[in-house]
Amino acid sequence: MVLARVNAWIPVVLWAGLIFALSSIPDLGTGLGVWDLVLRKLAHTTEYAILGALILRAARNPSVAVLLGSAYAVTDEVHQAFVRGRHGSPVDWLIDTVGVVVGVAVAARLSR
Repeated sequence: MVLARVNAWIPVVLWAGLIFALSSIPDLGTGLGVWDLVLRKLAHTTEYAILGALILRAARNPSVAVLLGSAYAVTDEVHQAFVRGRHGSPVDWLIDTVGVVVGVAVAARLSR
């Protein structure tokens, strides 16, 4: 039972690590102008929706999943503030948190 609970967190840690790695890349621009901005914000939302769903699977509590996902988004924005060519943004934190909420809501709905 304990091993199953620990194993449930492994995908969360791996996905958070991927987010951290992507946040370490100095420039993710595509050169597509306005579409670049739209694509990056959609990517933020999607990656955090997946994180939210994974956290819900591990934590089994929607409120805890949203809180943990949003807290991780804060640490991601702080991390980006120290990466050359990137910056931490409260707006990005909000977009990430919306992604977490969407991921938690969809995962909760599908698990019924």
